[in-house]
Amino acid sequence: MALVKSEILKKLRDNYPNFQKKDLEKFFDIFINEIKQSLQKGERVEFRGFGIWSTKSQKARISRNPKTGEKVQTPKKTVIHFKMAKEIFKKVNEND
Repeated sequence: MALVKSEILKKLRDNYPNFQKKDLEKFFDIFINEIKQSLQKGERVEFRGFGIWSTKSQKARISRNPKTGEKVQTPKKTVIHFKMAKEIFKKVNEND
């Protein structure tokens, strides 16, 4: 099961009953938009204890269509890279 925006907002409402629903939604949207804008500028976003988002450039290359075997020109693109913090890594893997 995935954690979706509506569930996050519900948990925020449960933990902070003094805030109105629309204020929590606005805060959450501002928070996500700030992350997006920073990544668009090529800046690194870091949340200590959670992880780091950064962007990396992939250069243009010739790839292959796996269905037909035809060579395809893949343009240069920017991708988002996430590296989780050690604490999160330990939490995710503690059942092993």
